[in-house]
Amino acid sequence: MLLLLLGIISLHVAALVLLFVSTIVSVWTTSETTTSDLWINCTLTNGGYQCEPASTGVWIQAVQALMILSIIFSFLSLFLFFCQLFTLQKGGRFFLTGTFQILASLFVMSGAIIYTVMSSGWIQKTDSFGFSYILAWVAFPLALISGLIYVILRKRE
Repeated sequence: MLLLLLGIISLHVAALVLLFVSTIVSVWTTSETTTSDLWINCTLTNGGYQCEPASTGVWIQAVQALMILSIIFSFLSLFLFFCQLFTLQKGGRFFLTGTFQILASLFVMSGAIIYTVMSSGWIQKTDSFGFSYILAWVAFPLALISGLIYVILRKRE
């Protein structure tokens, strides 16, 4: 039972770390001379990098909000898991924890989809998606799987 709990917690923490990194690090799109993310766009010039704030378009603000919400819901889910671990009756299921984690996965998926669809008009054709974008897509199934495990999981003694 202890190994199961450690596995579930490590899966959840891995998803949470991936969400943090994909939201904070500045490589959602990249090329030889530019990098862009949710917050800032940098271009390599003769004097170094010239960085500007991200576009003020509604779609980038939606992606920013969804990624932040996914982090908040994932963190709350982890907190609720520990609370329910000590307060839930024997045989009870972790529905609230699972629901919050599934919502976090849906938020990150929605943010990544919006970025994929809308960034084509914002980035150049030579740019490719960076590792932060890929980490967001990796965090989605991890969060979804851990959320489903929480819903299925029953408390034992």
